[in-house]
Amino acid sequence: MKNELTDALYGLGWGAVKRLPEPAAARLGREIADVAWRRRGKGVLRLEANLARVVPDASPPRLARLSRLGMRSYMRYWMESFRLPSWSRERMRTCFEPEGLHHLEEALAGGRGVVLALPHMGNYDMAGAWVTSRLEVPFTTVAERLKPESLYDRFVAYREGLGMEVLPHAGGSAFGTLSRRLRAGGLVCLVADRDLSAHGIQVKFFGEAAKMPGGPARLAVQTGALLLPVTLWYDDSPVMRGRVHPPVEVPETGTRPEKAAVMTQALADAFASGIAEHPQDWHMLQRLWLADLPRQGQGPDGQAGRDGEAGRGRRTGQGGQSAGTGTKP
Repeated sequence: MKNELTDALYGLGWGAVKRLPEPAAARLGREIADVAWRRRGKGVLRLEANLARVVPDASPPRLARLSRLGMRSYMRYWMESFRLPSWSRERMRTCFEPEGLHHLEEALAGGRGVVLALPHMGNYDMAGAWVTSRLEVPFTTVAERLKPESLYDRFVAYREGLGMEVLPHAGGSAFGTLSRRLRAGGLVCLVADRDLSAHGIQVKFFGEAAKMPGGPARLAVQTGALLLPVTLWYDDSPVMRGRVHPPVEVPETGTRPEKAAVMTQALADAFASGIAEHPQDWHMLQRLWLADLPRQGQGPDGQAGRDGEAGRGRRTGQGGQSAGTGTKP
């Protein structure tokens, strides 16, 4: 019953919100965000605790303001995503203005595969729609299977409608498919700032230990693809902003696992720089740092993540050859 209700609510969002005038949808998103923020639920409290690490000198009033802006940014993501399928191609071509785009364009023009790795910032579905419409470059991503299957199918159909190839995370074949796409000079996009599996790579993130998916770095090491961190943020305009950071180079020495570890730390550092500049646009409503994780025998956060499934949150990078996931789901 719970799964059916979740699917129905998402269906209602896609069906109703996309028909609203844009100012009305934006206003609705802000109102929902403010109600959630005032209720001070687990997700809001966790977001605030995470932001306290990002902005360690912030006063309680500033943290409260940042978490409120964070919830508004989070709901802006959902309102935009519900409306994206109804946007014209021209609107998609003008919805995003990234800095450092030459890093991506030069690699693709030279026939080299590229891995774009992103944290949970801004709206990476919108960025993906911009890539397929403005740059006219198809790309491949990964989504974790959701329950009910109808909800997973809805998300996959939505992303495929925006021009993405979506691989299921389960089954262990995603890494091999991504490798083939990259060797052929293709583009792969993965969300890569949270991995609580046994296969995540431990990094220092804002001065403390956390785990992030090793898939982006492993793919670059194995295929020779260029690894580019990307961060996203909003301003007061309808256009999302972003930065394609300089490439994370493969170390000249070390084993493959050692190289992947060094590169994943470099990714974490690039993510941290973007998040520190725009903390309100980092949508991390779950535990991330190892010090915050429940002890053995205790339950997880239990709140919904951007993948929409309660109790699972944004589980990225599960599996032995973890590819990371681009999941909401």
